[in-house]
Amino acid sequence: MKESDLKELEALPHSSTCRLISFKDADVVPGIVPNTFFLIVSGIKPWATMKVELQPLIYIHQPEYWGIEVVGCQSGIGLPMQAPYHVSLDISHARGKLGIEVIGATSRKQIKVP
Repeated sequence: MKESDLKELEALPHSSTCRLISFKDADVVPGIVPNTFFLIVSGIKPWATMKVELQPLIYIHQPEYWGIEVVGCQSGIGLPMQAPYHVSLDISHARGKLGIEVIGATSRKQIKVP
């Protein structure tokens, strides 16, 4: 990927249905296959009908800590009532030189990953 490709992507309009949301806990656990790791994040989503995903940021060069955003998307008819969420992501191929950084609406957490 070239830097111009990234700038072109960043120039596109933002979605109106997705937002960064807060998280309570974020941990990295090893997989059963050697040298594999999974990020597990949990918290309370503001809408019960919201879909929560972990979205790795895009980089041209490997950073020290790879940013992973906690994103909640709401579509269709929504239920504005808080509900717990738990999501996971295979980070075996999306980690920085030292680890990852979980990015939520109100906080960030750096986690070292071997």
